[in-house]
Amino acid sequence: MKTMKPQPSSSFKRYLLGMKLTDGLLYRVVLYTLLIIIGFVYVYPLLHMLSYSLKSLADLLDPTINVLPSSLYLENFTNALLVLNYGPLFLESLSVTLIPAILQTMVASLIGYGFARFQFPLKRLWFALLLATYLIPPQVTMIPRYVLFFNIGILETIFSIIIPATFGQGVSSAIFVLIFYQFYLMVPKALDEAAQLDGATRWGIYTKVAIPLSLPSFLTAFLFSFVWYWNETYIARLFLGSGGETLLIRLYNFVSAYNAVLGGGSNVANEAIRMAATLLIIAPLIVAYFILQRLFIEGIDRSGITGE
Repeated sequence: MKTMKPQPSSSFKRYLLGMKLTDGLLYRVVLYTLLIIIGFVYVYPLLHMLSYSLKSLADLLDPTINVLPSSLYLENFTNALLVLNYGPLFLESLSVTLIPAILQTMVASLIGYGFARFQFPLKRLWFALLLATYLIPPQVTMIPRYVLFFNIGILETIFSIIIPATFGQGVSSAIFVLIFYQFYLMVPKALDEAAQLDGATRWGIYTKVAIPLSLPSFLTAFLFSFVWYWNETYIARLFLGSGGETLLIRLYNFVSAYNAVLGGGSNVANEAIRMAATLLIIAPLIVAYFILQRLFIEGIDRSGITGE
């Protein structure tokens, strides 16, 4: 009995559409095209800033130069470093960002573990009230906090940023509690029971079982918290006042700072210098993300966070 050879048209159709429609050439072309378009939408602002930051004043005034500069003009970055006072203010920004981010992540983990593993009266009510703090606009609570911090004497000090983070009331702390709560619910309780049989206390179970298993969630919460604290200007300007200044606050007042440091005559803060200053400020976040990218994506996948 002769076997029929596949027709050329059917072979081409199978190559084009695949066996399951998701392994064909057409599907891959559409998928990669969408990924390239979406990626370009996200990358384009960075490319635009980088291109402008490398332009001289002559390039900015030349209408024939649009995308690429005629030469690499690095003096914009030199001037931006001087105006931003980058070294000291970087350390200042790091202190009001790194410390609260670490404390907030640790506290959110402990609170999330408590809600996931323990039963206590009015548990659902307390959890709902905790999540409500994320829904309430922060501007509503700023004045009461300002008065409280003034009365206890921590206003215009770094403690006005650290203390709220220590007690689970930092920047969007509730969302981090939800991340850990969601993760600890997926951890089998049999591991806790096995540790109890070995004589471990509740604290020992948390430190030796829960924390090692939730390291990706720790990284996710820490990175989100670090980015939000780094980009926060409203709270920093209100609570730190004259007691401290961050890079973002300096950028907010970049034109006046430039005029005070380098201004005079025709030397003004043009668009290229402002773009260079912006790149210098977001550079630490980009570097940190590229270093921790794999663990960060793994933490988002495990904790069930789909977007923010």
